[in-house]
Amino acid sequence: MTGSSTAVRSSTPGVDSTPTALAQDLLVACRRGDPTERYRTALAEATDADLHRVREDRRTGLAFWLNCYNAGTQLLLEGRPDLYESPLRFVRFFHASAVTVAGTSLPLDRIENGLLRGGRSKYGLGYLPKINVTNFERRYRLDDCDPRIHFALNCGAESCPAIRAYEPDRVDEQLDLATRSYLDATVAYDSGATTVLVPRVFLWFRGDFGGGSGIRELLRAYDAIPDDATPKIRYDSWDWTKAAGKFAE
Repeated sequence: MTGSSTAVRSSTPGVDSTPTALAQDLLVACRRGDPTERYRTALAEATDADLHRVREDRRTGLAFWLNCYNAGTQLLLEGRPDLYESPLRFVRFFHASAVTVAGTSLPLDRIENGLLRGGRSKYGLGYLPKINVTNFERRYRLDDCDPRIHFALNCGAESCPAIRAYEPDRVDEQLDLATRSYLDATVAYDSGATTVLVPRVFLWFRGDFGGGSGIRELLRAYDAIPDDATPKIRYDSWDWTKAAGKFAE
């Protein structure tokens, strides 16, 4: 992986790499079923200085936190599957410690809403700010929410998009690919009824997309609806069936 930040000189044998490379290697290890302890330990031991590119460069931050989130999901599904299968999934699974970075234990909820979405609440359809914001979130959160992250984050459900390992130098290209692939597979446009059926993530985070007009603009940009179409938006149901290891080919 190309250089993205300061090398981490970890006490873990055989690990001396950038935080972004460590996060990517952790995700790859999850995919292969390889041991993950050395990568998890190295990320936990990273310092604020090690993470300066994650903090200061948008593309590095995007790639790093996407990989941390998706790796954290796989680690939880493997190590604590009962949390996902619980009726209290939305509390127990999404608030459980998924990965530790620079000594800070991070649940999926905090990575997604506190960091990747720039401190936006998961409530209020994406229009409300997050109320309980930690110092870590203030320091490392992205300035703006890139709505394409919703086609890259995998929380273990069947309806989630496929998992990819993101790289800072290619993250925009990769997010475009992830977005187009997911929309191609999930969006259904009915020209006769002038409606478009979209994944429910568009409803949950409607504000991230800029409301109805923003959703249509994104759908046009990725050829999911014609350029001159202004269809009524309908939201599909979400399949929460557990689907671990849903990696892109």
